[in-house]
Amino acid sequence: MSSSLSFDTSYETFHESVIQASFTRLILVDIWADWCAPCLVLAPVLDLALKDYGGTIALAKLDVDQGENMKIAGRYKVRGFPTVIAFFQGEEKARFHGAKSKTEVRSFIESLMSDINRNR
Repeated sequence: MSSSLSFDTSYETFHESVIQASFTRLILVDIWADWCAPCLVLAPVLDLALKDYGGTIALAKLDVDQGENMKIAGRYKVRGFPTVIAFFQGEEKARFHGAKSKTEVRSFIESLMSDINRNR
């Protein structure tokens, strides 16, 4: 999956596509695996929620079973899948684990955006 709002990232591209990109907009990183049922449930929910924000948020998809991607999960101490980590200005701002409804994802994003705007 790849668009201006959603794209694949990897161990090799993570710094540029997520960390550096988070200086221009909020980046959510979906750390997932294709054998993980909750991951497959969450993916379309994230896509739907993202459309509501008109390009102000991007979604990076990190498949832990590809290449050396599990090193990113280790670096951020991911304990289960799916895990969604929000990055802004090069730093982790928040995270959640497991499948969530669109309402729960929107609530997570709204809370995060409120915190970011309050700290500007």
